[in-house]
Amino acid sequence: MPSLDRRLGTADAVVIGLGAMLGAGVFVAIAPAAAAAGSLLLVGLAVAAVVATCNALSSAQLAAVHPSSGGTYVYGRRQLGPFWGHLAGVSFVVGKTASCAAMALTVGAYAAPSLARPFAVAAVVALTAVNLRGIAKTARLSRALVAVVLAVLALVVVAGLGGGTATGDGLAQTTGVGPYDVLQSAGLLFFAFAGYARITTLGEEVRDPARTIPRAVPIALGVVLAVYWLVAVSALVAVGPAALAASSAPLATVVDAGALSGLTPVVRAGGAVAALGVLLSLLVGVSRTAFAMAREGELPRWLEAVHPVRRVPHHAELAVAALVVALLLVVDLRGAIGFSSFAVLAYYSIANASTLTLGPEQRRWPRAVPVTGLAGCVLLAATLPLASVLPGAAVLAAGAVAYAVRTALTRR
Repeated sequence: MPSLDRRLGTADAVVIGLGAMLGAGVFVAIAPAAAAAGSLLLVGLAVAAVVATCNALSSAQLAAVHPSSGGTYVYGRRQLGPFWGHLAGVSFVVGKTASCAAMALTVGAYAAPSLARPFAVAAVVALTAVNLRGIAKTARLSRALVAVVLAVLALVVVAGLGGGTATGDGLAQTTGVGPYDVLQSAGLLFFAFAGYARITTLGEEVRDPARTIPRAVPIALGVVLAVYWLVAVSALVAVGPAALAASSAPLATVVDAGALSGLTPVVRAGGAVAALGVLLSLLVGVSRTAFAMAREGELPRWLEAVHPVRRVPHHAELAVAALVVALLLVVDLRGAIGFSSFAVLAYYSIANASTLTLGPEQRRWPRAVPVTGLAGCVLLAATLPLASVLPGAAVLAAGAVAYAVRTALTRR
């Protein structure tokens, strides 16, 4: 059976996790979250953070026990049975392929709004070329992108809090917002935190995964939580939730409204770089899950090929890139965020359920962690916009039917 090359240490894994998360929330998802809950998006952010933390801890436990590529697809198969692994794989591949398209479009929205789709396609092609050169190249590029994004987000915080337009009014616009709206904003903002899964899906390329992954996941998530909170508060103070909700580039709107508006092009460039970082790690994660599913015979065997020199699943990389480019011709940015959130929440529901089956000697944290994560995932998925829930549920149903048909044919 072909295997991948273990080259990533703790620092590399943390950086890949940061590259996967930083950008998606603060540069994109904050806009629909503000539309849903106004200033109470901060409460939604806290709820999303709790659910994400539980999911992260559950995923880290499972990755230490099952250090193989594929993430919850592998964990579900081994802890709950093949059907649940199949459903997790479908949720991840479909949901994260939509995320790839969303991030590619974000590159275009920040870099060149009038040419968003051509820029998006170019980004997918260029980053796939990087990934095909080997996972060590991916980690080095992620490190550079994360450094740039953190610098730009620091600029946004300074501009928001000290750019000349800051008031406290933006933190108090809660009229007409109820618990359902807050939960909906949390479900949308969950999109921003799902990148830590990239660390666990790389389990077969991490050195000493039983030690590295449980350390890397909480570190990456903690850094991102702090950054998101600072940026969200400064954005609300600077322009308020209505302006954020109406913008396709909300952080550029924050800087443009104040005395530091001359730096708006820098923020737009930073938004494009942030989306590139997320897209880079998304392409890696989806291709590894497709590789794992092919290895189990649930996707065409052609996808399990490993390059003899680079030691990467090059066929899976190319197939995912082709699918994302096709989606770029039809997807809408905000719709892709909601759809992706639903699919990924389903994925983590299976991860938390898998964690509940671990024995006491395999468990690193109390059972309350996966119980809270599972309940949170189900609740947030149910409160997402109907336009996200219906197609997401249809995909899961189609995946279940496909599994049943394939199983029946195999038995014959």
